[in-house]
Amino acid sequence: MTRVIRQVLFVVALPAALLSAWWLLTVNSTSFYNPPLATILGKFDDTWFSQPFGESRFVHDVLPSVGRLLAGYVLALVAGITLGVAIGLSRALRAYCEPVLEFFRAIPPPVMVPILMLFFGIGTSMRIVVIATGCLWPILLNTIEGVRGIDPVLRDTARVYRLGRVSTVRHLVLRAASPQIVTGARQALSVGIILMVISEMFTARDGLGFTVVSFQRGFAIPEMWSGVIILGLIGLLLSLVFTAVSKTVLAWYMGYRAAQRGGA
Repeated sequence: MTRVIRQVLFVVALPAALLSAWWLLTVNSTSFYNPPLATILGKFDDTWFSQPFGESRFVHDVLPSVGRLLAGYVLALVAGITLGVAIGLSRALRAYCEPVLEFFRAIPPPVMVPILMLFFGIGTSMRIVVIATGCLWPILLNTIEGVRGIDPVLRDTARVYRLGRVSTVRHLVLRAASPQIVTGARQALSVGIILMVISEMFTARDGLGFTVVSFQRGFAIPEMWSGVIILGLIGLLLSLVFTAVSKTVLAWYMGYRAAQRGGA
């Protein structure tokens, strides 16, 4: 129980310190563009939750944004891990794909938004594809490197025991590459949140990014800041969920590392 309390305090300590500093630095602010935090928090409930739940901005703007983010992220996970394993296991395929991978890796994901709009229009599908396209590369490239880095002795052992291709991929390749895959997935989550907001700034009529920009254009500055806070809370919540899932996925790896340190 004490350990859980320490972990909770560790997670909330920095956000609490930053909010306290923000409160103190703006408590007497008269700036139109930088209102006191108390004013922003006072607008928070009215902006996002004042209407009946089914008609609130939280339901019409925040939840659809999170849904599109998760849809694009899951698509990127499936495609990135599948392609990464295939490319990582085949030296010939890796040599063939490497120039293309290096080309697309050098392109900033936001640049792809206008291009994808030409092919997918301006609807929900375009925003999901934008998120999936941006999230794909960290997952794909880290998966390839993770598969390439598997100990050759483990591969030889799998051949000696005559493991089938599916069993080898499931029990050896994915497990051995999982630390790298999780690293790529963590990077992709941050990219996905950014692209969620950017994609909603282009001809959208709903979503968190659209709403924040609408407040900014209407000079509703406290409401705009409240949207930024919502975005930060979404990022924090997703990070906590990701950390919990990654600890479960990498439980074997953590135990292995702990055993190595104990043996040393």
